[in-house]
Amino acid sequence: MEAWNAAYVRTEDYLRAHRIHNRLHQSRLIQAVLERAARRHAQNPATDPTTLAAEETAVMMDEWFADLLGYKGVPHDRIAIEGRVAMLLCEGPQKWPYAFLDRKTIPDDFAASVRSSSIQAGPDMAVSSMVPRDIDLGPITEAAGETLETIEKWPMLRLLVLWLFFLGSLLGIFLATR
Repeated sequence: MEAWNAAYVRTEDYLRAHRIHNRLHQSRLIQAVLERAARRHAQNPATDPTTLAAEETAVMMDEWFADLLGYKGVPHDRIAIEGRVAMLLCEGPQKWPYAFLDRKTIPDDFAASVRSSSIQAGPDMAVSSMVPRDIDLGPITEAAGETLETIEKWPMLRLLVLWLFFLGSLLGIFLATR
């Protein structure tokens, strides 16, 4: 009995994580999940009820989102992600608190809101060809590059520029302190 109580609590927490806060609706959903888990547990008594309840919740949500979004035959991961995101984007649990996992009466405005909030992938990938081009850095970088090349060719010119820079710095410091 302890294991089933733990399964109940975990399922309740999972539904609360999906913003299903209405206690009556939560109780109905938990009962449906635990009934499905109990049927599977009868076939394999060694399996933990909490694990079975989590698996059954995922299966129920996948089936419900697949019906709601029209995703028949789509992989579990895609249904799970897109369905949950669409439901949260349209604020379904707040606006339609009894609609979540209800297979009998899905309000039309809720279904339309979920479908419009569903994320659609962009255009398909296409092969393109890009030819490498030289980077144009402008005239200033060209002039600086030519100046540095000239200084490297003539070591005496490099020494003269270095001394002029040093003396100019000293003169600037001297004039600034006066």
